[in-house]
Amino acid sequence: MNASTLVQKLWNYCNVLRGDGMSYGDYVEQLTYLLFLKMADERSRPPYSQKSIVPAPWDWPSLLALDGDDLFDHYRRLLEALAQHKGTLGLVFAKAQNKFQDPTKLRRLVVDLIGAENWSALGVDVKGDAYEGLLEKNAQDTKSGAGQYFTPRALIQAMVDCIAPKAGETVCDPACGTGGFLFTAYNHIARHSPNLTRDQKRHLKEGAFTGVELVQATARVCAMNLLLHGIGSEKSVPVKVMDALVAEPDKHFDIVLANPPFGKKSSTQIEGADGKRTTEKDVIERDDFWATTSNKQLNFGFGITSPSGSC
Repeated sequence: MNASTLVQKLWNYCNVLRGDGMSYGDYVEQLTYLLFLKMADERSRPPYSQKSIVPAPWDWPSLLALDGDDLFDHYRRLLEALAQHKGTLGLVFAKAQNKFQDPTKLRRLVVDLIGAENWSALGVDVKGDAYEGLLEKNAQDTKSGAGQYFTPRALIQAMVDCIAPKAGETVCDPACGTGGFLFTAYNHIARHSPNLTRDQKRHLKEGAFTGVELVQATARVCAMNLLLHGIGSEKSVPVKVMDALVAEPDKHFDIVLANPPFGKKSSTQIEGADGKRTTEKDVIERDDFWATTSNKQLNFGFGITSPSGSC
């Protein structure tokens, strides 16, 4: 199966779920939860035989064993339980919620769509491009607002080609969104360095890239995108959920690739105890800036090119 066929298969089912009120973004998010569980289960079996980081009561087989309301209740409790973990599980499942309305449709996604494929056996170009295809479709839906996190891939490719990162260098995107700069840089290095040593390959996969993202839901999608493109592992994904400008970074990098957030003001959505969301203005004071401005893109530019070093 090629990437376009897989995207169409997954996207067609999204149209079914929209009748239940699920948005494009919600669909991608639910896919991310289930894909992670399925791939973790695959990696625990031959020929990989790796220890799964997902606790047995909440793993992929636990979903396959149930149906109807039992599956629905278990899936909700699974998301709540995994959200309490730290590390990669916390990154992927933090604040996770079940957005399905019909247990039959959840069962179909588990068994017929996610469960029908061996995702670990699919080539990186197939599964990575398929997930990217879903993200691009989501970004094209102006109602979702996802376009603010999805830099056009042609622009990313042009920037990466100009910078031309090399094997052994470290790359950071301090506003990583869905991870486009990171995996494009990864692909560039892999394509132009066909004879890497084992240590160089390990560094490329596990040590070369770091992403920082302010929005938890976007960081979750970025983590899955990087995994599907061969960066990191189920046990360690190089994405941090934080504000890249809050403080001096504890690590510097050879290359910074980013599309800075634009706007005159910075703000954060805060959810109160009553479930209502309000907007609070962010005020960040730093002693390593020589100028003060409320312009987000200028603040960002100062932050990643400050005299103390790169991001």
